[in-house]
Amino acid sequence: MRWQDTVPEQRRITDMGQRIHNNECILTWKWPEDVQFVYIYGFAADKELPVEERSSSSMKLYTREEYKAKAGYSVRLETIGSYTFRVYPCEMKDSDMLILKQEDADNKIRFSTGKARIVYSIKYSKSFFSKLRSVRIELNSEVLVPKEALCYVKKEGAFPLQKDDGTMYPFIHDIMPGRNALPEIEIQKQDQIKLFFTDGKKYGEMYELIPE
Repeated sequence: MRWQDTVPEQRRITDMGQRIHNNECILTWKWPEDVQFVYIYGFAADKELPVEERSSSSMKLYTREEYKAKAGYSVRLETIGSYTFRVYPCEMKDSDMLILKQEDADNKIRFSTGKARIVYSIKYSKSFFSKLRSVRIELNSEVLVPKEALCYVKKEGAFPLQKDDGTMYPFIHDIMPGRNALPEIEIQKQDQIKLFFTDGKKYGEMYELIPE
């Protein structure tokens, strides 16, 4: 498997489309007339690997005949979230597959199957004889959520309105599907805590953060 930087205009993939039925997505595109093979590369959200880090096992070789027989390329959607696919034209040359490195918007499609729900609760335990109180955070998630997606923010005297409105603390473990209980923390009695996405635009497309 080799990559070629130049892509002749007549071999570019265009008109990417998709339709979803039940848990399956059918990808479609316009095949250039003299292209018989493509490589399909799918990845979650923004986790597109650089070309030099990809292997043939991370991409799917697909023929024009398969495309015609199935009226597209079918992929099963395993989780709720955002998906992205690139389709690269390729050709057999000197007994090796040559992939044309088309890196533009025409051979790329991104879509979402909805937002995964993360329901959370924050419970405080008071003590009359201490200046501190204990806080327990619990989350119930539909999917695995990477630790870098979430943080909690502590603010004195009021609930924080955004992640920069107080002292921000990152999560140290991924959130697994199902119930997750974070270790108890201690805060001042006048402090309040709230959960936020570390990047609202990025993670807000994939997850819905819901207070219990």
